[in-house]
This record gives sequence, structure tokens and C-alpha cells, in this order.
Amino acid sequence: MSDDALVEVSGLTKDYTEGETVTRVLKGVELQVSRGELVALLGPSGSGKSTLLNILGTLMRPTLGELSILGETLIGADDEVLTEFRNRHIGFVFQAHLLLPDFTALENVMFPAAARHGRERREDKVRASELLDRVGLSDRRDFLASRLSGGQKQRVAVARSLMNAPELVLADEPTGNLDRESADQVMKLLTEINSEDRTGFLISTHDEKIAARCRRQIYMVDGKVADDRQQS
Repeated sequence: MSDDALVEVSGLTKDYTEGETVTRVLKGVELQVSRGELVALLGPSGSGKSTLLNILGTLMRPTLGELSILGETLIGADDEVLTEFRNRHIGFVFQAHLLLPDFTALENVMFPAAARHGRERREDKVRASELLDRVGLSDRRDFLASRLSGGQKQRVAVARSLMNAPELVLADEPTGNLDRESADQVMKLLTEINSEDRTGFLISTHDEKIAARCRRQIYMVDGKVADDRQQS
């Protein structure tokens, strides 16, 4: 494995079983992502994009195959090990942002660190404030999430994903619920973070304009990687 490797996947397979019916959603996916890459993951609904992200995020176990992140083999690890690894190394941005509506923007950003350490620490509050400033929301730090616009909520979600300084951020349709202007703002933010911090991003999207802003596009069809393009 290269020192520059962030994610390595081999023969990744995922089956869903309902009664006697087995549906194979991922069919031997082969994938490598290097540190600091900005990658778009495209494909029609049902192609396996979200399932792949859930497995890479250690939220779901594959049926077969190999997965390593940052050189650590995660297949077979117990839930405690996976939770600790996820909290330290992986950030998430979801289409529905999943903010806690009765918590402030600052409290939402702090949440991953509070969950990791079991309490709110002063240094975490400082970092969360810095992240809100970075995403242009320092003037909304004490606003309840329920009072924020859709674009503001998603920027808070981006800040939250960075709270524990992860090497990898997985974004599942992060602009899917946003208007074009807000979507462009969020994507501009992700590209800046990728460039400045060398944070790796894997972004699932149906939006070709969003995908075009990534230096690499991976196309999934019927549970497999059908195409992998690198922009010059």
C-alpha cells in the first residue's frame, strides 16, 4: 500500500436479504482514493453510491471484500474499534444536513468532539467557532439550527464534518436540497478546504456541474465502477 493511499477497496460486495430474496447491491467494487483527492461519485439511483459511502464510512459492513483506510484494515473490526476510527478519521455531510434543530450552530459543530470526549471542552468551542468563521457563519454561531436557511444549515454541516480534523469526508448529495447559488457556495467551500487542508473528499452527486468541479469522477452502474476519469 502506498503511503499516499487514503482508501483502498477490493472485491467489495454487499447483499441485502429479505426473506428468501437476496439482492446484490455492490458487485465486487474496486476503488482507490489517494490522500487529498477531490472525487465525485456519480451514477443513477440504485447504482450503489449510498451503500458504498456507508461502507466506507464504517456505518455498514460489506458482505464480502476488503477495505482499508489510512492503511488500517477495517474488515472484521468490532463495533467499538470502528466507532473510534470513524470519530477520529472520517467526517460526514448528508443531503438532509441532520442538524439538531434545538441546538445552536456552534453546538452542532461541536457535537462530534463532544461525542468523542464525552464532554464539551473549551478548546473544542474555540475550534468550532473558528470553523463557523471559516464557512462564513460567525454571525450565526448562537442561532438555533431551526432558524437557519437551507444553505446555512449545509455550511454548518460542512463545519461539523471537519470538527475532528478528519482525513476523509464523505458527502452524500450535499447540494441535493439546495438552490443553485447555495449549491455553488457549498461546493466552493469544499474545494477550498480540499485545497488548503488536503482533506480527501468523496462526493456522491447527480449534478454534473458539481461533479465537474472535482478533479476526478467515478461513475457507478449496477453496483460496479463503470468509469473512472481524471481531469488534467
